[in-house]
Amino acid sequence: MVKGKLEIRKLTTLDELREVQKLEETVWHMSAIPLHQTFTALTNGGIILGAYDSEKLIGFLYSFAGFDGKNAYLCSHMMGILPAYRKDGIGRKLKLKQAVFAREMGYEVITWTFDPLESVNAYLNLHKLGAKGVYFKENHYGELGDEFSQGLPSDRFQIIWDISQTCEEKETISVDAANILLQMDSERKPVVTDNYHANDSMEWDMWLVAIPANFQSLKEENFNLAKEWRLTTQELFRRLFQHGYQASDFIHYAEDYNYYVFRKQ
Repeated sequence: MVKGKLEIRKLTTLDELREVQKLEETVWHMSAIPLHQTFTALTNGGIILGAYDSEKLIGFLYSFAGFDGKNAYLCSHMMGILPAYRKDGIGRKLKLKQAVFAREMGYEVITWTFDPLESVNAYLNLHKLGAKGVYFKENHYGELGDEFSQGLPSDRFQIIWDISQTCEEKETISVDAANILLQMDSERKPVVTDNYHANDSMEWDMWLVAIPANFQSLKEENFNLAKEWRLTTQELFRRLFQHGYQASDFIHYAEDYNYYVFRKQ
């Protein structure tokens, strides 16, 4: 495939949003968000971005205004990129452009959720963008019917991205066996280490938790193994967040698995 010049721009018209709907259905294989909803969000503090290869829409990022009772923020709800473009760094470019527009509108924080077993998203959110996973939301959306989550609890990390500061990629952290709570064995199964059982009070400043490098491929090959990963990590994530840890970084480590870095806050 010959790719042209990439352009990312803010979308403002109904025709542009209709194109987003088509792309959303193509990427997510489900009904698109109603046009009246995205247009209302757009005209009330939201930001919708399109990534274009020449004049072809190949990616989008949808966000709307949020408020927690004290502070306003931007809630980044959905991103979609055509499969042929997913290794081109477009996700990061969309997020960085989103931060630029958000700052111009007066926002200081962007928040969103993501599936903690998706390594690509974890690496982008935590390592490339420098955001933090501050909450663990167990089965957040209930059972979803999309192809990515069907049949599994919809666990999510809540991301907080402070865009009032410069967005910087984090330095790589070395892996020490003494810090590992969850490992992947030779059969790609999740193995809880002795470190987990020996530290009821979770007193260390940093812990490492392995997840599959490609959860979707693993799920297609062995659904029961994927479910085992979901339930095992669910228990560990729940305990880590309850003890005051946050997901602070993500390490690309091996062909089959990578590591979350959790730090005490």
